[in-house]
Amino acid sequence: MSVTPIDIQNKEFSMGLRGYRAAEVDEFMEQISKVLEQVIKEKLTLEEEKKHLEERLAQYRKLEDTLHNAIIVAQETAEDVKRNANREAELIRREAEKDAQRIVEEARYKASRILTEHEEVYKQAQIFKLRFRSFVEAQLAALELEDWLNVEQDDEGNE
Repeated sequence: MSVTPIDIQNKEFSMGLRGYRAAEVDEFMEQISKVLEQVIKEKLTLEEEKKHLEERLAQYRKLEDTLHNAIIVAQETAEDVKRNANREAELIRREAEKDAQRIVEEARYKASRILTEHEEVYKQAQIFKLRFRSFVEAQLAALELEDWLNVEQDDEGNE
């Protein structure tokens, strides 16, 4: 059973022979009524404050959940970015290795071709050297025959 300040103020007691003094009881009832009214107002104020705080707590919990989810999404995104970066780095590394291998193969091919050309030029130089030597030796042999001197003498005598 709930008692309100108005119930206290309107309460009337029956009179007995030697009962309490009515003025004191009325004064005490008035004090109790005021205290009860103040307590009820405080209770209502506290209930309002409690409701407001519960709403704020709910908002903070919702914000906490949102932040927690955002952190999880950020972590997952960071992991995805990291995995993608690693994959891309691996692809770049493989491509670089392929390019390097291709460049090395081209360099080997060019070096082999240059070496072959060098050998061919060397052989041609050797052949030229042999032919030139043969030519020079043939010219020396012709000079040693001294037939050319006779041809000049014949030419001088005919004149």
